[in-house]
Amino acid sequence: MDMNGSQRIEASREAVYAALNDVDVLRQCIPGCESIEKTSDTEMTAKVTLKIGPVKASFSGKVTLSDLDPPNGYTISGEGSGGMAGFAKGGAEVKLEADGAATILHYTVKAEIGGKLAQLGSRLIDGTAKKLAGDFFATFGEVVGAPANPPAEEPEKKGWLGKLLG
Repeated sequence: MDMNGSQRIEASREAVYAALNDVDVLRQCIPGCESIEKTSDTEMTAKVTLKIGPVKASFSGKVTLSDLDPPNGYTISGEGSGGMAGFAKGGAEVKLEADGAATILHYTVKAEIGGKLAQLGSRLIDGTAKKLAGDFFATFGEVVGAPANPPAEEPEKKGWLGKLLG
């Protein structure tokens, strides 16, 4: 399965690149992530639990970063085992492009699955993979592009009954 896309993130290229290497940021953004730990500058271990159609699986695996080109991008590859559910392996080429004060993150993903998961059918797998990728990048954009000083909350507006009784 192959996917590609891009996401505009309201942060500098340097900030986006740093966040892509920050396990705390990744833990917040990866759907179903239970744990992620950095074992070296280019390797991490992770545990993720996902529901794909009728199958719920926990994957434990290793993630490796290569072709490091800060702050322009890198290649990330991983392999995980989900026990009886099967396995997943794949990688993504991530390129960061400056766009004024923001950054455009381009990604090309290649993935392969096996075991029970592979029996679910490519349409279900592809749809789930696209949703997971979309969820990751949407959350990543929110976390990394969050304003440093969030706007103050507006006072609660009363409806017509509150105005009548207040």
